[in-house]
Amino acid sequence: MPTPVNTFKKGVLNLAEFIIATEALNANINITLIRKAYEFSEKAHAGQRRESGDPFVEHCLNVALILAELHLDSTTIAAGLVHDVVEDTDIKLEQIREEFGDEIAALVDGVTKLGAVQFKSEQEQQIEYFRKMLLSMAKDIRVILIKLADRLHNMRTLEHLDPEKRKRIAMETREVYAPLAHRFGIARLKTELEDLSLKFIEPEVYSELARRVEMTREEREEYINLVVVPIRRALEEEKIKAEVYGRAKHIDSIYRKIKVRGVPFDQIADLLAIRIIVKNKAECYHALGIVHELWKPVGHKFADYIANPKPNNYQSLHTAIFGPEDKVVEIQIRTHEMHHVAEHGIAAHWLYKEGKQQLDKADQQMLWLREVLDWQKDMTNPSEFLEYLKIGLFAEDIYVYTPTGEIKHLQAGATPLDFAFSIHTEVGLHCSGAKVNGRIVPLSTKLRSGDKVEII
Repeated sequence: MPTPVNTFKKGVLNLAEFIIATEALNANINITLIRKAYEFSEKAHAGQRRESGDPFVEHCLNVALILAELHLDSTTIAAGLVHDVVEDTDIKLEQIREEFGDEIAALVDGVTKLGAVQFKSEQEQQIEYFRKMLLSMAKDIRVILIKLADRLHNMRTLEHLDPEKRKRIAMETREVYAPLAHRFGIARLKTELEDLSLKFIEPEVYSELARRVEMTREEREEYINLVVVPIRRALEEEKIKAEVYGRAKHIDSIYRKIKVRGVPFDQIADLLAIRIIVKNKAECYHALGIVHELWKPVGHKFADYIANPKPNNYQSLHTAIFGPEDKVVEIQIRTHEMHHVAEHGIAAHWLYKEGKQQLDKADQQMLWLREVLDWQKDMTNPSEFLEYLKIGLFAEDIYVYTPTGEIKHLQAGATPLDFAFSIHTEVGLHCSGAKVNGRIVPLSTKLRSGDKVEII
């Protein structure tokens, strides 16, 4: 099973542990450069402590470890170690350039500039921040990967800030950083950012769901074995070498199912997911056939993202089956390469490609970025830019309006009934019809971004 991204989430991380972990992830890592960057960062941040009381350099090490776990190059990891020195110490950018060269200096400069400007209003500051973020991404996408790693570690330690600040940062993370990680296909970061956002936005909901997930862990693992073992056996009989394992849905995903469907935790059938990883595309489809021979598929749940990749380049076969005890189990089937791209997304482009700065122009994930940057040049209203950015980030979601003009964002394919449940469970349970853009439509109608929806 893949190594989780938060290997050193608990406890204190020191340089020796960091080097051991980093070498295990990438045997080609430049240890001399990494050690030099750490020593430079430790000296620059000497005496500085975070709100938690930990030495500031701990944060730098953890950011660099997240980058290493994404299999990024030595230059990016070193930049992660020194990413805060220009912003938070007396060190000048020229000193970074003299010590580490133009490439690392440019990365540090890109990260530093994101937080350097002051504005009249909070909205103006937020809009300009995201505009700068997009521009920095266009120059070198590794700037935003460092920023995502920085935000993830800040979210892991957010409990040390005051409640108001915690909620503001968590909301920003949920609205922009988690979708950005998703847009760039980095499932590992997206999942943890979403869960941590929920933890600080709705702490009681998060605690209760975490408790219930933990309570059902043993029962869940037993059930997963009832599905995994027959699949392994059947694949072996067909001479297909595969990794087959089960996992629980992450907490924010469970919360969204409860909220959208308006059903309690114990009535959610598809809390379980099985992943099958094989050698090539042909084996993906072969494995799909084997799974459907073992169990009856849930008809409307099949999706072929191998033939039709998602906008962030994600590829897999998705199906769901009625497993033992007639429980619904979701199954993903993919190759090892597809799995690496699904977990690391845009960061996967740097594996074994030391020194690469820009992506190929044909890259799907960058086409979206260039469209947003072209569009913002002609923009006169800053709030339009922020709305356009968020619509771009939620490419697989839609934005619709309530009769009062409030924006609701729903998953692509959502219907007026989903909209009703997003307002309140009672509204969903008691709605008898809907108007879309002033016209009465069936509750099963698929909504589109920009629709005005009224529940009857």
